[in-house]
Amino acid sequence: AGCGPGCCWALPTGLLCAYGFFCSVRPSEPFLTRYLLEPHKNLTETQIYPVWTYSYLALLFPVFLATDYLRYKPVVLLQGLSLIITWFLLLYAQGLRAFQLLEFFYGMGTATDIAYYSYIYSVVDVDLYRKVTSYCRSATLVGYTVGSVCGQLLVSLAGWSLFSLNVISLTSISVAFGTAWFLPMPRKSLFFHHAATQPFRNTFVDASTGGAPSCYALKVLKDLWQDLLQCYSSRTMLCWSVWWALSTCGYFQVINYAQGLWEMVLPSQSTEIYNGGVEAASTLLGAVAVFVVGHIKTSWAMWGEVALALFSFLIAAAVYIMNTVHNIWVCYASYVVFRIIYMLLITIAT
Repeated sequence: AGCGPGCCWALPTGLLCAYGFFCSVRPSEPFLTRYLLEPHKNLTETQIYPVWTYSYLALLFPVFLATDYLRYKPVVLLQGLSLIITWFLLLYAQGLRAFQLLEFFYGMGTATDIAYYSYIYSVVDVDLYRKVTSYCRSATLVGYTVGSVCGQLLVSLAGWSLFSLNVISLTSISVAFGTAWFLPMPRKSLFFHHAATQPFRNTFVDASTGGAPSCYALKVLKDLWQDLLQCYSSRTMLCWSVWWALSTCGYFQVINYAQGLWEMVLPSQSTEIYNGGVEAASTLLGAVAVFVVGHIKTSWAMWGEVALALFSFLIAAAVYIMNTVHNIWVCYASYVVFRIIYMLLITIAT
């Protein structure tokens, strides 16, 4: 209220992009499998990563409700805090139990991504959705690119230890956490805070008059159910949502275990590896694709399903080739193609 359209969207978008950038500058991430398999961590390949996937699944729905109830910003802060704890444990924790706790917090950090990607829609006009979506996704992808390039250069040229890379990652995430405190607090959300001019506290009191605080919660659940029915009565919405769920599941599986596959094809203990360069190439090209698609004026309702089918086939082919052709450069190239296409399609879906 009382501000021009430029300042109303530019400040929160800029702050959110800064948060996404610094949160993604994690030079140690392309080398995590190698780091965790080092003797001082005392872990085996079968012990790495499984708890994260279950934690992520269990937290998704409660985090979704909490994001709307708390109006986004507190959950963005929770994400930053979860990642800080994750990288602190990565640096200093020892043993399987500590690593499983680490994975739980990483699951929290990834589940709360919903707050990062939905916050901006509560503070900008609908006409700007396409533009701000491309900005926010591009910021995270550029952050991953910078982190991956730095990690590869520091390992290959400067001979830095992987422990040092994790220190840089923790520092960058801490900067992101500090940035998130300056985000404007949204005054509305989709389900719990409909009116931008009326705080939730007053809405709740009004709805609870007569000593029935559960009535408001039931109303929200009813609204959720009605919204679900309305959304998924649309064939297009149903198609993209099912694709989103299945492709995200596959994406997490691939990025989780790609480093393990590369380790089998070319053990890092016996030769130089270029995981950081591969991650950098995939995220940089993905960022370019995401930025471009945000400025393309086309009807995805008309052409979206054709693009979805074609690109999904290419994703499947890239994963198949990466798994069957035991050549490290083929694996790297297939991974780059896989990530670029996924990032492009997930941005269109958003």
